[in-house]
Amino acid sequence: MFKPDVYRKRRDKLVKDIGSGLVLLPGNEDSPMNYRANTYHFRQDSSFLYFFGIDQQGLGGLIDLDNGTHMLFGDDAGIDDIIWMGERPTIQSLGEKAGVDKCYPYNELEKILKKAIASKRVVHYLPPYREERMLRLESWLGIHHAEVAKNSSPRLIKAVVSQRSVKSDDETAEIEKAVNIAYEMHTTAMRMAMPGIYERQIAGRIEGISLAHGNPVSFPVILSIHGQTLHNHYHGNLLKKGYIMVTDAGSETDMRYASDITRSVAVGGKFLPEQKDIYEIVLSALQSSIDEIKPGVPYRDIHLKASEIIARGLKDIGLMKGDPEEAVSNGAHALFFPHGLGHMLGLDAHDMEDLGENNVGYDEEIKRSDQFGLAFLRLGRRLQQGFVITSEPGIYFIPALIDKWHSEAKFKDFINYDKLQSWKNFGGVRIEDDILVTADGCRVLGKPIPKTVAEIEHTMSSPVSS
Repeated sequence: MFKPDVYRKRRDKLVKDIGSGLVLLPGNEDSPMNYRANTYHFRQDSSFLYFFGIDQQGLGGLIDLDNGTHMLFGDDAGIDDIIWMGERPTIQSLGEKAGVDKCYPYNELEKILKKAIASKRVVHYLPPYREERMLRLESWLGIHHAEVAKNSSPRLIKAVVSQRSVKSDDETAEIEKAVNIAYEMHTTAMRMAMPGIYERQIAGRIEGISLAHGNPVSFPVILSIHGQTLHNHYHGNLLKKGYIMVTDAGSETDMRYASDITRSVAVGGKFLPEQKDIYEIVLSALQSSIDEIKPGVPYRDIHLKASEIIARGLKDIGLMKGDPEEAVSNGAHALFFPHGLGHMLGLDAHDMEDLGENNVGYDEEIKRSDQFGLAFLRLGRRLQQGFVITSEPGIYFIPALIDKWHSEAKFKDFINYDKLQSWKNFGGVRIEDDILVTADGCRVLGKPIPKTVAEIEHTMSSPVSS
């Protein structure tokens, strides 16, 4: 945890920003895998972590905005808990670490909330993403579970997004720790990416690296020689020469700050000419985005410039045609680059997206597009100093999408469908870095992870066994 005054100051800012009523910030509970006593690895709610810092089940936080009282609710461990799970800190000691005024048993939270509702006081809460929380809010607040999410507080969402978007130096240092763990994960994946190895052997090894540093991966590992499937969690393929292996993986620190890194490598350690052509286009788009990142620039504009670089590169090798800028304006490039350039990063790999992507990535000035491809851009608004974001351009050859567009003669003035037929089994390439927006530019976080063709091939020249 950070020092108590860090959490106190964060909550005090909520008091100032929201004004009146109560702010309810429940923590998470254990989630059973297949029966109640066999649970998934516990993951605390990120907003609760941000404002209270305590990574433990069965807690709730409440801030009385009218009198400035900060409260923590939870139960001390009983003897059965101690026998099975060991001793844990008292609620009072946890409250001191979080800088709260008062600590209560957990069942007091419901009593206070029901009294507040009876007195017509406003209870501000964030949108729930777990069903058990919806049911708990239904019980506490007297709102039907189907209406719970609709009644979440826009004012609280806005205040939380405003605070969590700008990272402190201590938060950035935590994210950088997570990137440095990812360095070991990705360089290990590179050195293992040899013919005859199963994807699961590599995925298991790099997940183990994250666990060995103290915490699980920050999201389920994406690792596949079929990189045209953007979120491919299947790891049953045997690696063979001629394939590109895409690895999208990150770690969490002890304080739950995340990294999110992608690298794409040629199985066997040597890029074929066509693989190198595509890789260099994606790398150029990534480097362009890094060069453009600075406060005040809409990330949507950086996404569009990266898209133009991709379209121009694909034109140079004969897969696209026409004017690249016009192709991007019409959305023709999205056949090859159907997702957004990046997103916020912090306590979540996709930071704060439980609060709504549009609430995090857009604002009154910049609205989300409904154009295919651009619509999937999670972060479009102007960048600010202190944002930590990802940049992850890619080029993919998705057979079903190619066939669909071809049959519809879609964007035939920009796409060379005849030549494209021989590329349908290529797969995909994505390259992703984690980036801090600084006062006058940006900084790529962490120990540099090999990303040029030369760096990757050099790293893979010293393979490791499974």
